[in-house]
Amino acid sequence: MTTPRDLLIIAMDVESGPTAEQGDLSLALAGAEVVDLLAARAIGLDGDHIVPGGAATLGDPLLDAALDAAAASLVREAPYESVADWLWRRGLGLSASYQAVLEEEGQLVRQRRRGFSLRAGQLVPADSPARRRAQERWRSEDPVLVLLAQALEGGDDLAGDAPDVADDSVATVLAAVNDAVVELASVRQRRAIENAAFDNIWRGSGG
Repeated sequence: MTTPRDLLIIAMDVESGPTAEQGDLSLALAGAEVVDLLAARAIGLDGDHIVPGGAATLGDPLLDAALDAAAASLVREAPYESVADWLWRRGLGLSASYQAVLEEEGQLVRQRRRGFSLRAGQLVPADSPARRRAQERWRSEDPVLVLLAQALEGGDDLAGDAPDVADDSVATVLAAVNDAVVELASVRQRRAIENAAFDNIWRGSGG
């Protein structure tokens, strides 16, 4: 599907993309899948719940395979799954899965160490038509891609200077991604505080 692929390429582009935690990226990719499934009419939303639709194709074998994999993960019986629940379930390890697929396709390549900006073996987008399409979508300030990237940059409030999204269902998905990233950041912060407190107790006990 085009939106997850474009998002992953932009997020991994050291020249222009946002720096993202893998967990945040997985949540955003799961949201991007929902956006493309909506566009393909493979699903609809009833409030914030995902209702399966008919089979759909995008005309590209690689993209259709990704769409089929996502569609196969849908809960197809009532009560249907909420967008938030989908993000947490589908997003588990999703960034690593997409990276593996794009590396196999040659869309991502292992970068040799150059100076101090890149780690040896770091995955970066290859110079390819897919990368150029993603960059063009990014430069054109596509609202979906911009809002997903904003979520990756910290999950700040989507009000203010955020671009408008005309489709209410897409807006619901993007808001759910933002909320999930904020929640994940809170979990990380809480764990960091708990670990720091444990370390202090351990040192104080002479352990």
